[in-house]
Amino acid sequence: MMTTVACIGECMIELSQGADNRLTRSYGGDTLNTAIYLARLGVSTDYVTALGDDPFSDEMLNGWTEENIGVGRVVRVRGKLPGLYAIRTSEAGERSFYYWRENSAARLLLDLPETGGLLASLAGYDMVYLSGVTLSLYSADGRQRLIEALKTARKGVTRVVFDTNFRMQGWPDLDIARQVYRDMLAVADVVLASVDDLTPLFGARMHGELIDRMAAGEVVLKLAEPGSVVRYDGSEQAVKAEPVNKVVDTTAAGDSFSAAYLAARLNGVSPVEAARAGHRLAGVVVGYRGAIIPREAMPAEIVTKRERSS
Repeated sequence: MMTTVACIGECMIELSQGADNRLTRSYGGDTLNTAIYLARLGVSTDYVTALGDDPFSDEMLNGWTEENIGVGRVVRVRGKLPGLYAIRTSEAGERSFYYWRENSAARLLLDLPETGGLLASLAGYDMVYLSGVTLSLYSADGRQRLIEALKTARKGVTRVVFDTNFRMQGWPDLDIARQVYRDMLAVADVVLASVDDLTPLFGARMHGELIDRMAAGEVVLKLAEPGSVVRYDGSEQAVKAEPVNKVVDTTAAGDSFSAAYLAARLNGVSPVEAARAGHRLAGVVVGYRGAIIPREAMPAEIVTKRERSS
């Protein structure tokens, strides 16, 4: 039986700032966060990345295995280390990221002897998930190889999901970023986007303008206010997010939304109900510090089945 989802990206050592300004060490990365929440929601998930041969990389692999994430697509690179990032969180719960990742193992993923076999394996998944941050890691040649592999995978049963997660630090040349996003938006079957991600790139303010840029038949656009717009089968519907009592840290809010949305869709739930599931999980995640909430804090039921897709 094939593994359902392959998540491509980078996991880094995470330093998060507590209330007393002390730093707590963990690990995270946008697609890794999504992979963890997917696995917790019962979706069979592999993580596709490169790590070093160091103790921190060993710790990551052990942690992923404990979260029931498949690590058979993780390449170990001798002499390399994971990247590092620190999070500073404001009193309002908004976060700022600071990165040390220029020489991380993950950046080499598409330039290794194992790369060809890794890319060919993507056609064996029901779904391949990657983000704008994923694309910022690689060289122009590496990105092109990845996009070509995704095009090949789509000829079979594989659906490509693109999360537009945009980090300015990863794109020193915005013109290159715009072109890469256009190329990826032309390939994706499902786009999980946000106004915050796309406005710095394309300047469009109204959600209709942003959605019109996407060729995918299934698009979710998260809005600046709590909620989203879902486009599916040519029609659009607004989805409001339930109010959140207290926002502690918005880290991984979008990543957890993506996980719950995709888990719901894989479970046969309609896009609108899947978006509601995404908002529900994100609403829980923002109540905790750091990217990954404790397992015991996971809600008992995120995905409802009130409305099945045809």
